[in-house]
Amino acid sequence: MKNSILFFVLVSFATFSTAQIHELGLSFGGSNYVGDIGKNYYVYPNKPAGALFYKYNWNPRIALRATYSYLPISGNDEDADTRFRKDRMYSFTNTIHEVALGIEYNFYEFNMSSDDKTWTPYLLLELAAFNYTNVISHTAVNNIDFGNKTSIAIPFGIGYKSKLHKKLAFAIEAKFRYTFQDDLDFVTKDTPAINIEGTGNDWYMFTGVSLVYTFGRPPCYKDGF
Repeated sequence: MKNSILFFVLVSFATFSTAQIHELGLSFGGSNYVGDIGKNYYVYPNKPAGALFYKYNWNPRIALRATYSYLPISGNDEDADTRFRKDRMYSFTNTIHEVALGIEYNFYEFNMSSDDKTWTPYLLLELAAFNYTNVISHTAVNNIDFGNKTSIAIPFGIGYKSKLHKKLAFAIEAKFRYTFQDDLDFVTKDTPAINIEGTGNDWYMFTGVSLVYTFGRPPCYKDGF
């Protein structure tokens, strides 16, 4: 599955390689999740995580984006804010591999080759496929069969980017993923011998900084989108 995800990212990069302005970047930061175990803070990075991304700048306001993310997640009821979870004392770790395609919208025009359009806040919206470890069967507390599962998520986020030096830029970003699954933490309403407070779907997040390299011909942007 990991090889398939990496192949998909590389194919995406090659598809966009005829664009006029390109960006390649690396993101470093932390990931966390919100679900049935541990804290329920949406910005609480507690595991080292990272991403590799490519952007095609359609015009000074809009960029198309392809991203591969490596996102370990964990939860521990010892860190929870409710007495119910602290008394339950359940914990887990999992690892998410994600490929996402989407759009980035700049609040202000952004153009690395200009003198005065070299920073902006931005919003992003994507559609993602992610793979993680799941529980195939859980017939008893000590009788668990694990497997791998692929699902979709809807990432959205906010960030700030600015020119750093010549063709280099940096960005600060927080991205949140809503999933259609309730088993990222191996716990659902059907898990034997485990009490949960609700049946909502799980979320996972990434908060970090990026180093971006811009290359390609000077911009000659398309009109509109």
